[in-house]
Amino acid sequence: MADASGYCAELVRTADRDRYLAALFAPAEHRGALHALYAFNSDVARVRDVAREPLPGEIRLQWWSDVLRGERGGEAAANPVAAALLASIERYRLPRHTLIELVEARRFDLYDEPMTTLDELETYASKTSSAIFSLTSRILSGADAEAVAEHVGRAYAIAGLMRTFPLHAARRQLFVPLELLERHAVKMADIFAGRSSSGLNAALAELRSVARRHLATTRKRLPTLPREALPAFLPLALVGPTLDRLEHSDAFAPVELTPWRRQWLLWRAARNPARLLGGVRQG
Repeated sequence: MADASGYCAELVRTADRDRYLAALFAPAEHRGALHALYAFNSDVARVRDVAREPLPGEIRLQWWSDVLRGERGGEAAANPVAAALLASIERYRLPRHTLIELVEARRFDLYDEPMTTLDELETYASKTSSAIFSLTSRILSGADAEAVAEHVGRAYAIAGLMRTFPLHAARRQLFVPLELLERHAVKMADIFAGRSSSGLNAALAELRSVARRHLATTRKRLPTLPREALPAFLPLALVGPTLDRLEHSDAFAPVELTPWRRQWLLWRAARNPARLLGGVRQG
């Protein structure tokens, strides 16, 4: 299991550095489980990038669903991420149905069908991003903290999807809900051609406002968190500054937070949890 844990830690260090750094502030006895969960999340999140075609992606996601349902025992034992995740599920009594729903939600990533409504986007964010925050909280504190995780995950997912908007547009994948684009008279053809417009800027501004509303709700609910769970929510410290950068960027050339600033924001929030939402405003 030590080899599996080391493999997961290295995968997370390269594929999801923000969460890797956040995990360093968690107690050492829980880091292996955090790395296993984050490695699993990275694996399913990048299925489209690795598979490139829907069918191999479907096969990979189905493999994960089978593993989580207790099938493919020999294959799972031979896969370091699966082996570490299954051990963590048993140790911390993580709900398998939450992980299975996460895998199912990721099937959306494999195809070019657009996200149609804001409700659809928020449901997707809840089943993917919010689920990871909730499970991480359970590992660290024994409580899933769903009331906080729900809003943290939605804000974090929206900020992340807006950061990767150019990548998605280049491969004709659309996470910005059609209802927002139609409200601001934005044509999908213009997005896929990489053309900015005042309408697109307005649609993205509306989406940033949605993320900021979730941050505002989070502000009210953070005091209910067990202190042990706080390392699970450290990536939240990146959301407000990311939204601020995006607000002053071209949609197709977003200004990123530098790696050193991301690390500093995580460190600062770890030292003073009140800074998790410092300076966040409503859109």
